[in-house]
Amino acid sequence: MLNEANLNKVDELIKRYPEPRAALLPVLWIAQEQEGFISEKMMKHVGNLLHLSYSHILGVVTFYTMFYDKPHGKYHIEVCTNISCMLRGSDKILSTVKNYCGVKVGETSLDGKFTISEVECMGACNGAPMIAIGEDYFENLNEEKTLELLNNLSNNKTVKFSKNGNGDDDDDEEFGGGD
Repeated sequence: MLNEANLNKVDELIKRYPEPRAALLPVLWIAQEQEGFISEKMMKHVGNLLHLSYSHILGVVTFYTMFYDKPHGKYHIEVCTNISCMLRGSDKILSTVKNYCGVKVGETSLDGKFTISEVECMGACNGAPMIAIGEDYFENLNEEKTLELLNNLSNNKTVKFSKNGNGDDDDDEEFGGGD
């Protein structure tokens, strides 16, 4: 299941810990990076490598939101709808994302580009409302900025947003744009 290079990485990880089971999270991350998600077959494979039951692996994969047990789109859009974001309009952001992508929360767009998730606090309350795409945060959003972001991602264009939302060029960040 894991390719040879990743099996070598797993072997090195296991050596760092007193028990193989302690390497579970980084091994799952390697598996997900290889396949894009963690299938039942991969969970069983990881369990065999680390001497853990399938039910233990399944429990970990389904507990942590960073792991996916089904395929996701190229861009995983996580819309925060907790109190700070909600008070500043996350309902409009979520609606904009769902309408643009043509899917409900938990679904992937037909073109395979976008998967939408609704999440609780992402720890960016000072920049509410916000969304995360992969490991990148986009804060101080409104419907217009959200549509610009989605259009640029759809067209494989680089997205440039101010980190703090004040429009200063000295803190701009780029995201997306091609493969």
